[in-house]
Amino acid sequence: MERNRGGFLGGERPRTGLALAMGVFALLVGAPAVAEGLDTGDTAWILSSTALVLFMTIPGLSLFYAGLVRSRNVLSVLMQCFSITCLVTILWLIVGYSLAFADGNFFIGGLSKAFFGGVGEDAMSGTIPESAFATFQLTFAIITPALVVGGFAERMRFSSVLIFTTLWLLLVYAPVCHWVWGGGWLGELGLLDFAGGTVVHITAGTAAVVAALVLGTRRGFPDQMMPPHNMTLTVAGAGMLWVGWFGFNGGSALAANGDAAMAITVTHISAAAGAFTWMVAEWIRYGKPSALGAVTGMVAGLGTITPASGFVGPAGALVIGIAAGVVCFLATNFMKRTLRIDDSLDVFPVHGVGGLLGTILTGVFASQALGIFSGQEDISIGSQLGVQAIGGFAVLGYTALVTFIILKVVDVVVGNRVTEEQETEGLDLVMHNERGYDL
Repeated sequence: MERNRGGFLGGERPRTGLALAMGVFALLVGAPAVAEGLDTGDTAWILSSTALVLFMTIPGLSLFYAGLVRSRNVLSVLMQCFSITCLVTILWLIVGYSLAFADGNFFIGGLSKAFFGGVGEDAMSGTIPESAFATFQLTFAIITPALVVGGFAERMRFSSVLIFTTLWLLLVYAPVCHWVWGGGWLGELGLLDFAGGTVVHITAGTAAVVAALVLGTRRGFPDQMMPPHNMTLTVAGAGMLWVGWFGFNGGSALAANGDAAMAITVTHISAAAGAFTWMVAEWIRYGKPSALGAVTGMVAGLGTITPASGFVGPAGALVIGIAAGVVCFLATNFMKRTLRIDDSLDVFPVHGVGGLLGTILTGVFASQALGIFSGQEDISIGSQLGVQAIGGFAVLGYTALVTFIILKVVDVVVGNRVTEEQETEGLDLVMHNERGYDL
């Protein structure tokens, strides 16, 4: 008998019979239940975004930072990022998620979701399982303290990093996350932060520069040259960050919809504009563009668009990316050459300044009243700028104060900094008894 693509010529009957038999079997054995309100498309997108954001930290951020330090410290940076991933996961399960997102007060959440209490298979957060939402938010909680590593790279004890991360996650990240996304006072005030300009970038950048000031400069800074030991690793890590950021910003829509699509579009535009602008600025200032400048500008563009990503349009994203390239380039040079602050991997001028700049510019380019540069929000630019400024500077001030206190406590308990001899030998051997390279 002649066959066609569906099975048999004129053979709808066999297919119908098979479907009927499968339906009867499902009724007999019990079909799997689908949670009420579940959208499988939204869920699939958030699960994918969760993987992308974790990919940003390991291996993306890990390789990006590892290439920027000296060869005797490459493993220490990789180990810090990897260990922070493990530590924060455990803390998030026990109490972090609850403090950030459970019902509480204007400042902090309660303990009703400790140990993911109530987060079962049927528990929903909008159109997605709450377990997917909680794990997606976990990846944000992981990358934020991992970003702070760049402020104290090459000189902080491994035990101190772990204690600092524990206290910082519970006392800084969880409260600020609750303020903005968990029902706290900044969310009630009307702050626009789509994917973490305040929650992630201002907190991480501020903590990094406070850590750099408290620990002091690396031995030999600023007179001794400390160039990246492996730009190939850094550029590879930067590429992973760029790709992973689509999950970071696009996933923050918490749905597979137009907001997610636009967030990805403007994220890519701002990253490209930031990289190209920084490269041109270097070319003008120093006579040659560098790979380091290009990837740093890309990260500046990504960090600056993050709070705005679900609110602005493509033309606004271009302006934000260009502004990120210029402002973060100037901030980096000012910190290194004028203030001589040894924020080892430029976390504050890129993430802190970029996050604050993006938070402020969101109040402008989210507006629908700017013609081709319009965004999606029906807001008054003047009043929204005030809200954005309050949110940005409140997060910066709170983070700076609490981070300073945490570092002082950790220093009393175990000591923050390695000795000069240990720093000279390198943290790979001193802290982990291993070498990054054995050629």
